[in-house]
Amino acid sequence: MKINKRRKKIVLLTSYILAGFVVLGGAAYQNHLQAEAYRLQLENGYQHAFDELVSGVGELDSALQKTLYATTPSMVSSVCAEVYGKAQAAQYALGELPFSSYKYQNMSSFISKVGDYAYMLSKKASSGSESTEEDHQNLQKLSDTASVLSTNLNQLMWDTNTSGMSVAKIENLSDSASKVGDDATSGVLQDSFSVMEGEFPETPSLIYDGPFSSHIAGMTPKLLEDKSDITSDEALKKAAAFIGMKSSAIKSNGERGGNLPVYMFYANVGGGTVSFEVTKKGGYISAVFNSRLVKSSVISADDAAKIASRFLSKKGYKNMKQSYQMKTGNTLTINFAYTQNDVICYTDLIKVSVALDNGNIVGFESQGYIMNHADRDIPAAKVSEKDAVKKVSSYLKVLSHNMAIIPTAGKNEVFCHEFKCENGNGSHYIVYVNAQTGNEEKILILQETDQGTLAM
Repeated sequence: MKINKRRKKIVLLTSYILAGFVVLGGAAYQNHLQAEAYRLQLENGYQHAFDELVSGVGELDSALQKTLYATTPSMVSSVCAEVYGKAQAAQYALGELPFSSYKYQNMSSFISKVGDYAYMLSKKASSGSESTEEDHQNLQKLSDTASVLSTNLNQLMWDTNTSGMSVAKIENLSDSASKVGDDATSGVLQDSFSVMEGEFPETPSLIYDGPFSSHIAGMTPKLLEDKSDITSDEALKKAAAFIGMKSSAIKSNGERGGNLPVYMFYANVGGGTVSFEVTKKGGYISAVFNSRLVKSSVISADDAAKIASRFLSKKGYKNMKQSYQMKTGNTLTINFAYTQNDVICYTDLIKVSVALDNGNIVGFESQGYIMNHADRDIPAAKVSEKDAVKKVSSYLKVLSHNMAIIPTAGKNEVFCHEFKCENGNGSHYIVYVNAQTGNEEKILILQETDQGTLAM
């Protein structure tokens, strides 16, 4: 009897174990099916993005060709807006592909440049200005490049379809090509994409008022013109004097080139590390940052702004007008813009950060000021405040008026009337009207919170 009972227990236990395996096996199979479904969904998404990219660049090519034969401002504005839209769509599709961004940086840069240039031309045409011969030549070059890119992408699509490989596998094949050996499929796919990017047609050099203009890379700091170079030791002494420290406490941290070459230093002070950047030309402090943790707020925002203003005045920065400010944790950062003859120069910007526990300066950034500051020959406004205010929407109530110089996307400057306004809901806006042409230049939304104000 005992043997039979033992056998029954063994049989029962075995049954439970088998049942458990069946359940686990079923769950594993179900997970496998879900994973496979997810993989297929992902692959389909990549394939769709690639199809959209090929289609988008083809449509971009067609739209660019239209721009070559548009003659009236209204048509130029329309077709350039179409080019901008196609470029946006192509850029979005490109971002959805499973490739590392460096593998298509030439293509991405070109598409962005085309879209931005077309946007500039559309804006220009909408104001009634006619296209120039230079505009036409630039569009011709962009169109030629887009045609080559479209042809190459269609070739890559054909390679993908005829090889039986999905777009999702191109990245893996490219990364593991050395392990694949003479696999013809991986070779075709890898070579197609690598050649397309590696032999990308030379992108036309464009000079225009936009962020992708070729002139931006060659810009030099206006404040440093005709200034002499200083040594690293001289820069260290200037850093020490700026923050009120002994030179012996500051150590070199190397140097950086670019369009604003600087010496870099650091010092360990009061539970934090203070980093400095000093320009090689002229020895101006371009940045200071203290990493110490600010644990409390006992100083008001108004008092902190006064501390920052006094600090700038003490360091020799005159005629600086407080702009917007933002509180991050227990630190308040205040933006100051230079004023010349009561004109606010928003390009000449300095940011000062104040610790709200003890009022010490924990941050200073003056790159905008160094790059743009100079004595300007500001012309008399051709459009009066009375005429400019007529360009402000009737749905806005004007609260205040200033004259201002604002930056454009291409790092140029525009002299404007600045109107701070309020809508029916109490939200605030800034409307800029060109003081020379009377055209609306820009509209900003003021995002006001308990932490401060941002202009968007």
